Amino acid sequence: MASKLRHIFTGLLILISLHWTVSVSEEELHASYWNNKARQALHTALNVQPDVHQAKNLILFLGDGMGIPTVTAARILKGQLAGHSGEETSLVMDTFPHLALSKTYNVDQQMPDSAGTATAYLCGVKANYGTLGVTAATPRYNCNATYGNEVTSILHRAKKAGKSVGIVTTTRVQHASPGANYAHTANRGWYADSYLSPEAIQDGCRDIAYQLVHNTEIDVILGGGRQYMFPVDMKDPEYPTSTGDREDGHNLVEEWLKNKEKAKYVWNKAEFDAVKPANTDFLMGLFEPKDCRFELDRDLSMDPSLAEMTEKAIKILSKNKKGFYLFVEDNGRIDHGHHGGWAKRALYETVEFDKAIGRAAELTSELDTLSVVTADHSHVFAFGGSSARGNSVFGVSRSLAEDRKHYTTAVYGNGPGYRNGTRPDMNESISSADDYRQQAPVPLDSETHGIEDVAIFAKGPMSHLFHGVQEQNYIAHVLAYAACLEPYENCELPPPDHAGSIHPSLLLLLMGLLLHYFCSL
Repeated sequence: MASKLRHIFTGLLILISLHWTVSVSEEELHASYWNNKARQALHTALNVQPDVHQAKNLILFLGDGMGIPTVTAARILKGQLAGHSGEETSLVMDTFPHLALSKTYNVDQQMPDSAGTATAYLCGVKANYGTLGVTAATPRYNCNATYGNEVTSILHRAKKAGKSVGIVTTTRVQHASPGANYAHTANRGWYADSYLSPEAIQDGCRDIAYQLVHNTEIDVILGGGRQYMFPVDMKDPEYPTSTGDREDGHNLVEEWLKNKEKAKYVWNKAEFDAVKPANTDFLMGLFEPKDCRFELDRDLSMDPSLAEMTEKAIKILSKNKKGFYLFVEDNGRIDHGHHGGWAKRALYETVEFDKAIGRAAELTSELDTLSVVTADHSHVFAFGGSSARGNSVFGVSRSLAEDRKHYTTAVYGNGPGYRNGTRPDMNESISSADDYRQQAPVPLDSETHGIEDVAIFAKGPMSHLFHGVQEQNYIAHVLAYAACLEPYENCELPPPDHAGSIHPSLLLLLMGLLLHYFCSL
């Protein structure tokens, strides 16, 4: 009788548990399911072999503010958008075989910013908060201290080696993360000449937009940032009440196009879609005056997605027989979503970012392309609480807090989500709104960056060099070594091994030809 009661009690517990979940498959209730999954993962791990060949192509995907909690929450969101519970889903970056952690501090600050960190992972040298492409001997805002302290980026070194190079971002192309690819400046905020300090003007420092066009020849430039490229008397083509920011009269787009063959400038999706990669060697697309819109707000008829921009860039850059370097960033808008306390905006950006990573994987071969996904820094974004399997990423805990009110499982440590006085109760219909700001205990007008390590995901030639816990500037050195760029020109790595495998797209083509052949017999 006692045994029967135990079975009944166990059954009731299972029913109660299932009541709180969105989706639990029958197979997950059995040990064999988990044992088989682990065996498959073990088999995969046992067959991972280092690819010790030279990388022809380099792609660096940068998720600005994409800390590990953001990766986890975006993974679940991706699954839930596809109609699943979400936890079992994999992001494309999750499938990369090699993983490491990156220490993100700046030389002068524990909590980093996107400029000092970008100098580290793009130029191989840690720098001060707010500075781009210079050593830590350059204090922020000190223009004169940039001279003699410049450091070169992987983009510059790749171009010097004969490769094609590109930048794709959903922020302004002059923003901190893309800016470290080409600029040397004591202040990340000097977007146009009108933003320069009197000392910077006196000492001859150039603004970031000017350096974008004049420092290193970049083959593909896609993102926002129109207003920094045009003079103050020039109206924006999309927003006639807006004008350019340049007081020096320069039209930097015209200067970039000058003396280039097969070069195009576009500012909307129709023009972008009309660009044929086979007939285009240089492409600049600036789709907003400043940053591009959040993915939740993007005008599908006017602005291309990050995945679409990534695809176009790869198709143009890959025509170079010597290979290419591509920087792809959705960090700015992930970052901006978190700064605003808008978890939904930040996580939708992360899912779109992962789509771009997937599209790049379809267009390139792991045999000759080193792909790296990382973040510059994290945020004080946390994802936890008492929640059932399949609970909405933007939902509430199933238990009540000490004040007998519901709380969201996604929260911030500080930021504009602070509410003075009595904490309001919460439900999912409110917390899942696009503009809902998750609650925060510390009142700030902008949520802050985090200080903890961020992940590095890698696949392709020499990707096994990403391991353990590394200083952030190590990333640039692995990229340079893998592609035999300065200062590792004599790396003596053999060329990519295309003999050992067939690219999936080629395999499909061969299968189609064989099927056509046998059907015609």
